[in-house]
Amino acid sequence: MPNKSKILVIYTGGTIGMMMNPETNALEPFHFEDIYTQLPMLRLIDAEISFIEMLPLIDSSDTNPEFWVLLATLIYENYKNYDGFVVLHGTDTMAYTASALCFLLENLSKPVILTGSQLPLGVIRTDGRENILNSIEIAAAKKTDKPRVPEVCIYFEQSLFRGNRVYKDNAEHFNAFHSANYPKLAEVGVHIKYNDAFIRSTTDHLLKLHTQLDENIAIIKLYPGINKQAMQAVFVTEGLRAVVLETFGSGNAPSKPEFISILEEAVNKGIVVVNVTQCKGGGTVEIGRYGTSMLLKKIGVVSGHDITTEAAVAKLMYLLGEGLSNEELKHYMGVSLRGEITV
Repeated sequence: MPNKSKILVIYTGGTIGMMMNPETNALEPFHFEDIYTQLPMLRLIDAEISFIEMLPLIDSSDTNPEFWVLLATLIYENYKNYDGFVVLHGTDTMAYTASALCFLLENLSKPVILTGSQLPLGVIRTDGRENILNSIEIAAAKKTDKPRVPEVCIYFEQSLFRGNRVYKDNAEHFNAFHSANYPKLAEVGVHIKYNDAFIRSTTDHLLKLHTQLDENIAIIKLYPGINKQAMQAVFVTEGLRAVVLETFGSGNAPSKPEFISILEEAVNKGIVVVNVTQCKGGGTVEIGRYGTSMLLKKIGVVSGHDITTEAAVAKLMYLLGEGLSNEELKHYMGVSLRGEITV
């Protein structure tokens, strides 16, 4: 009989780990030594499950590159002892954390499933119970004695997504996350149906941990009538290395000479500008499809293809942290390193 999968559940903070204090009627962090009282169904999962808290617990709004490196390091240090990992995380920045882990954990060949909830675990209608249980079951799943989903994922409301393809688009509904440009990796109903054709294969290479992230980037979201001075203020930020430019449609931007000249000056100064569409559903940058985007290509703006803003931020921080030259950076932004873009 095969050995049970060993799963490490890491609680970082967020709504899912909150319980109502009956004395104060206030929500307080849950202590996971009582987890089997709250979730007795855990005993039915065919896996050995361990729980740890990543202290100090934080609201997901307080996540940052330092937190991402600490979390990746925690997984790396426990990698040989477990078959899979489940990270309990606040929903607001979960897509950023999932994207960062994808790049920090190179050659990952075990599941790292991030999940959370819209309602606290201690609330009667919480979605947290099903999210935790299903995430652990997926992390423990194997096929021909290999992990079923050997990559960083987000599980939420019956759906499993690639972690660097996801964005949060609803703060109220239980199905808060979507992945418009990449299929779901699994759907949970009476059975768990895996979409094997779209799941990354395991690798025989050793896991490599990256710990350097460069935060010297910015995001500029275009809108009609965007202020020239506001754009210039971003580009003169001391130490700025790269900018994610959120454009319209398939990568379009104003064609006014003064707008283009600001971008051209920035590119000539060595700032890498990556064109990412604001469209969530089916959006991809096609530089040259329209004349306005051709102007961006002409001055050296880089296409982000169908990458999400969250993944673009994480990828740029990772590549800059690797000490790459601008030409190398531009090249790798057009290469799918962890399945984050379709090329």
